Amino acid sequence: MEKVQLVQQEALQKIEACTTMDELQQAKVTYLGKKGPVQELMTLMKDLSPEEKPAFGQEVNVCKQAIAKAIEDKQQILEVSAMASKLEKEKIDITLPGYEPVLGTLHPLSVISQEIEDLFVGMGYDVSEGPEVELDLYNFERANIPADHPARDMQDTFFINAEELLRTHTTAIQTRELEKAQGKMPIKVICPGKVYRRDDDDATHSHQFTQVEGLVVGEGITLADLKGTLKFMADRMFGEGREIRFRPSYFQFTEPSVEVDVTCHICGGKGCSVCKGTGWIEILGAGMVHPNVLEMAGFDSKKCSGFAFGAGIERIAMLKYGIDDIRNFYINDVRFLKTFNRFD
Repeated sequence: MEKVQLVQQEALQKIEACTTMDELQQAKVTYLGKKGPVQELMTLMKDLSPEEKPAFGQEVNVCKQAIAKAIEDKQQILEVSAMASKLEKEKIDITLPGYEPVLGTLHPLSVISQEIEDLFVGMGYDVSEGPEVELDLYNFERANIPADHPARDMQDTFFINAEELLRTHTTAIQTRELEKAQGKMPIKVICPGKVYRRDDDDATHSHQFTQVEGLVVGEGITLADLKGTLKFMADRMFGEGREIRFRPSYFQFTEPSVEVDVTCHICGGKGCSVCKGTGWIEILGAGMVHPNVLEMAGFDSKKCSGFAFGAGIERIAMLKYGIDDIRNFYINDVRFLKTFNRFD
């Protein structure tokens, strides 16, 4: 019996001294294994009398159970300790500054488009979009450009088939809006979108570019309304105090037609390299909606009138930001695009 007590005492001391799960596992194998001291105690049974064997066997079982219980309790303690240690090592200091995520930025053409849209929405305009693969009917016919009109050659169009093409101007959206209105007024709409023309790409030309066009139709609309609208736009886009001027021009869907210049925002109209010494920069084309365009859409041109204007987003962006090559907008150079990051 004394030997049983000694084995139990020694085992409990070893188990209590364990500091890792590996040490505890080794103690378990040492004392409860097939060749351990507890198993060796059972071999002593052969030297005992039949009367002594039951008591001795019971004492050995109590010893074995005490050792197993001590191992189980120690395992729980070590697991809790290991988890606490792991949590301490992996603890996050929430007072430290976090990592700033890398954010994308709006493309400069999107910036200009949104500025123009916000400007005209604030004036009561709707924003309308249309398909880039357009019908000849809306791109040319309804814009007062019949099949035999020489202006079709000037457009250098990408035709898909006899009836479909890649739109050459966002005037196609305007003609759709006129048809949709079915003669009802007033109409105030701004039409942004990408357009396509067969052209050789260089610093100032591209086979694809972005336009924004505006259309107003109602009773008593005059060139004065057009000029006031464009003056307001020039002030907002290029800074207060801009002056604008109209120069006679020709567009198939407006009559009369004008080219619109604004005083140079670099030199204030005094003359510089940007405006080539003239003090003026051409920004867009405009005019009064041609009566034929109104009539084809179901409007009575004797009772109503309207104005329209169209500008190239790339041209406005190049003038506003001092960009000298239109190809910069399409090469996806991150260094160039980050220049327009509003979050910096």
